[in-house]
Amino acid sequence: MRMRQLMKFLHTVSSAGIVGGLVAYGLILSFAPQATAQDYADMRQTISAICQYMIMPALGISLVTGLLAMAVHRPFQELRWVWVKALLGISMFEATLAIIQAKGADAARISAKIAAGEPLQQDLALTISSEWTTLGAIMAISLANYVLGVWRPSLAMRWVVR
Repeated sequence: MRMRQLMKFLHTVSSAGIVGGLVAYGLILSFAPQATAQDYADMRQTISAICQYMIMPALGISLVTGLLAMAVHRPFQELRWVWVKALLGISMFEATLAIIQAKGADAARISAKIAAGEPLQQDLALTISSEWTTLGAIMAISLANYVLGVWRPSLAMRWVVR
């Protein structure tokens, strides 16, 4: 029983870390000073740090503890919502790793070069053109995982027999 409680606690705390990190990412992107190239480079470094030290570790812990919870609590293996949640978690990990982390790191690197005087504004614009859409999609998947974990729908197939 204790292992199950530990997995649930770690999963819940790490899930909160993911959502908190994504909200912080969006808030910094919206409200951080961007008047100069150096301000923009500093903002990108902050976003990169949030991805590296908060979002990605929390996402890894959430994914591992969710899968371990399925292993230590056998009834979870029979529930469809658990499998949907697992698939969403894996897809969210891949999307976050490939898109948020990579785009954030690229934008930070390019903006630092711009601050140093290199003319790379067009490269930066291409790198961050879909950032808000990506951030919104990952937040939606994260919130869907929250809803599934709290609501726990049966997801049963209902056939109408007449």
